[in-house]
Amino acid sequence: MRTKPSLYQTQAFRIVLVYVLLFAFSVTALLFFTYWNTRRTLDAQTDQIIEAEITGLDEEYRHFALPGLVEAVRSRSLHQGQSLYILVDGQHHYVAGNLDPWPQVSGAPGDMLEFDFERPVNGKLETRRARGRLLSISGDFELLVAQDVHDRDLTERMFTTTLPWTVVLILILGTVGGALLGRNMLNRLDAINRTSGEIIAGDLSRRVPLKGSGDEFDVLSENLNRMLDRIERLMKGLREVTDSVAHDLRTPLNRLRNRLEESAARLSAQGALKDGTGASEIERAIAETDQLIGTFNALLLIAETDAGTTRAAMAALDLREVAADVVELYEPLAEEKRIGLTLMPSLPAVVEGNRSLIAQAVANLVDNAIKYTPSTGKVRIRAAITPDGVDLSVADSGPGIPEADRSRVTERFVRLEASRSSPGTGLGLSLVAAVAHFHNAELVLEDNMPTGLKAVLRFPKTAVRALPGAPLKSAAE
Repeated sequence: MRTKPSLYQTQAFRIVLVYVLLFAFSVTALLFFTYWNTRRTLDAQTDQIIEAEITGLDEEYRHFALPGLVEAVRSRSLHQGQSLYILVDGQHHYVAGNLDPWPQVSGAPGDMLEFDFERPVNGKLETRRARGRLLSISGDFELLVAQDVHDRDLTERMFTTTLPWTVVLILILGTVGGALLGRNMLNRLDAINRTSGEIIAGDLSRRVPLKGSGDEFDVLSENLNRMLDRIERLMKGLREVTDSVAHDLRTPLNRLRNRLEESAARLSAQGALKDGTGASEIERAIAETDQLIGTFNALLLIAETDAGTTRAAMAALDLREVAADVVELYEPLAEEKRIGLTLMPSLPAVVEGNRSLIAQAVANLVDNAIKYTPSTGKVRIRAAITPDGVDLSVADSGPGIPEADRSRVTERFVRLEASRSSPGTGLGLSLVAAVAHFHNAELVLEDNMPTGLKAVLRFPKTAVRALPGAPLKSAAE
């Protein structure tokens, strides 16, 4: 079962974060366009004023020559405003104007240029920005006509200062909003996931709580609850059918087996068939009946395990002791086939589980290992504590299972071609997988190098229990 996602992994937070990034990009682009368009407009207005000033001065120069131009510059310089003038000779000596000294400008005559200049404001010199045009006058004179654009410069600074802070505030407020929205959605989804986990654990009576808001989560919860009601009714009907089958079929099969045994005993006592043919047929019928009963019991046990009806028998148990009991049970069969069955030494491996189910699962794994391991082969059982939990493994030196078939062999009644001739029903690994699912564990089938199969019951860390007064240790320690 997957763990609860963090706030930053929720889809709601990701959606809000993407929206915030797009919104921040859009705002940045809009402010930048506004700044660019505003500056372009202000520059165009300034250039028009400068052109008008130059046109007027040019008329004065054409009508009255240089003295008329000097007089016009002096006259216009008397009016305190945004207009700036300075007329200098070839050595940049001041002739007329309201700019003194000649500012540091670079550019060819006729070009629009910007420069810094100093102007007294409230009794203090203040560095300001100006935009103007440089003109060459015959006789090595130069005229600079400009406009004070300090207000435009302040607007530009306001944009450049406000823009980063605006973007930062959008990101911060958007992230906080996304976190709040994500947390709200996470809480709603967590209620659904928590209920789903309890249902998976076997409590089919659980239902998703409703907030009463009538939003899409409530609609989803109502649909899920209706689906769960339907599933619970179907499962209840299935259990009733299973109980009926248990009473209607298992009991007659047991009676049939008992009657076959009685018939075999009578035939043997009376010597009705001295060649033993009748007794042999009856023994085969008894064996077939035993296989039917075993198949029936396995199916019932798998159904009960999937439904979680055996959860009441959960308790702390040491997997080493369970494995030791199974080894003791199967030692005679292993000796008969001349197979070395060994329980490897290990530290205590205590988990929360159903002893009878785990013992049945281990017995199925050991039975399969002995069945498919050739004579003089080896079967090893080990319980080991790992960083991720506890592993109970059964490794053999048999032919193993091809990797492509390992996902199929845990399905019911699935038998590979190589095992068709051997006795069995194809339910052994299905039962092991059901027991593993019941304990939130995992059945892993691996290669047992150099040959053979290694079946591992991998219990999660949440199932591990420590012995009183004994800390958990890994197998490596």
